[in-house]
Amino acid sequence: MKPLEGIKVLDLTRVVSGPFCSMQLGDLGAEIIKIEEPTRGDDSRAFGPPFVGSESAYFLSVNRNKQSCAINLKSPAGRDLIRELASRSDVLIENFRPGTMDRLGLGLTALREDNPRLICCSISGFGTSGPDAQRPGYDLIVQGESGIMDITGEAGGPPTKVGTSIGDLVAGLYATQAILAALAGRERTGEGCSVNVAMIDSLASLLIFNAGIYFTTKQSPTRRGNTHPTIAPYETFRASDGWINLGIANDKFWQLFCDCVGAEDLAADNRFLRAPNRVKHRAELIPKVAKIIAAKPRDQWVTLLTAAGIPCGQIRTVGEVCQAEQIVSRGMIIQMEHPSAGVISNIGSPIHFEESGPVKHVPPPLHGQHTREILKDFLAMHDSEIDALLAQGVIRASHDTSLASAHHNRDYFDE
Repeated sequence: MKPLEGIKVLDLTRVVSGPFCSMQLGDLGAEIIKIEEPTRGDDSRAFGPPFVGSESAYFLSVNRNKQSCAINLKSPAGRDLIRELASRSDVLIENFRPGTMDRLGLGLTALREDNPRLICCSISGFGTSGPDAQRPGYDLIVQGESGIMDITGEAGGPPTKVGTSIGDLVAGLYATQAILAALAGRERTGEGCSVNVAMIDSLASLLIFNAGIYFTTKQSPTRRGNTHPTIAPYETFRASDGWINLGIANDKFWQLFCDCVGAEDLAADNRFLRAPNRVKHRAELIPKVAKIIAAKPRDQWVTLLTAAGIPCGQIRTVGEVCQAEQIVSRGMIIQMEHPSAGVISNIGSPIHFEESGPVKHVPPPLHGQHTREILKDFLAMHDSEIDALLAQGVIRASHDTSLASAHHNRDYFDE
């Protein structure tokens, strides 16, 4: 069994942070019921190109191991369905703007009164309290507000965002951690709880030693490109045919490096003998190391330095990573047969339980693919009841086209 088998998660999230959280739980065996707006579904279904068939690559990347149930939350009948589903769930996750669930009549306090064992997790941009609580929290905005962009980029250059949606993804990981902790706590108390995770808090927590520098000196760290404030040489160097990272994190590695490259003059130079001195004399040291690295191709350097026990690595493209032997051999590239997109590939979960065998994954769902079976199996509804909800536009099921436009909710995602 997977660790979370038997745990039912009602997932009201969309786009990245929440779906990434619920995907982690699904990878661990939880049953994920993904609630989508009936007209368009999760916003990320339209994020493209590229598209694979009718599905966006973006949506396919964060929604495996889930069932899609399309319900209109602005409809009273739709909200009744959510309450019924929540009463039978272990976990509910939402990433609406704070207060939206209350306005919809789905306040987390009320849901937990119906189901005291329910664990409710809210993910938002700026949290549920404070002066910025009602601000929309998109990843780019939060990367700037959290200080991450101010320390990312070349010295003297403009602030630069991280190349992935780091605010969304880290918040999703913290939310997963919080839910797992809440499930463990429920084993002791028998009671669920409510927890909220803010993207701004999540990214601010990653400042760690940068914040430590500020607290110690009262000076904000500045952009420094790929250099490290307290270690040298610990940065990126251009080889003759590409780039490598070199991590000389202590005096032992420095001596190994000098021996490996035959730099007796550097090894004997008192300016570079100890780690603090190498940082102090960084301006003199780095050009010398750069000249050495520029003389050979990156593969040759990685082979040579790794054999000597010196931390180093190539700067790989995304394509190279997706084909890297280390990644592929560890089962990190998974493939699934999707009903409309054919065989799709994902980066898999980094969590490996040694006792378990090969893990089978379910492909991301079509919009409303499982609505009918969830209402039948989970809520014991009859076909006639489901058909009536379809006719009213309260729900959508794959291949059902009987949605009345009067019931479409165009403002659903503006919450």
